[in-house]
Amino acid sequence: MLVTFTTTAYANITLFGDVALALLKMMGHSGTVPGAILAEDVPAALSRLTAAIYQGKAAPPVEDKDADEQAVSIAHRGRPLIELLTAAAKEGSNVMWDKSSILS
Repeated sequence: MLVTFTTTAYANITLFGDVALALLKMMGHSGTVPGAILAEDVPAALSRLTAAIYQGKAAPPVEDKDADEQAVSIAHRGRPLIELLTAAAKEGSNVMWDKSSILS
């Protein structure tokens, strides 16, 4: 599953489902897809997400056991969502997410 995050203040971003769900939970959301955060709640969600990632409360990186490559940290994977939330907070915009139809 892929999850696409949207807001009028920033370009859409698409994340792998497991990463998206982990980031949603760090934001204090239930992790349901589809979902949304009202504009007035975006700053608090952003604050919880950045605190979880940068204060070491984040889950370990998601690893592909079949890959020979190094794991990508959750901080690196979460950066686009942090940028989207920052733009949404600045513009006072709602944030929504849904299953992506890229592969459909």
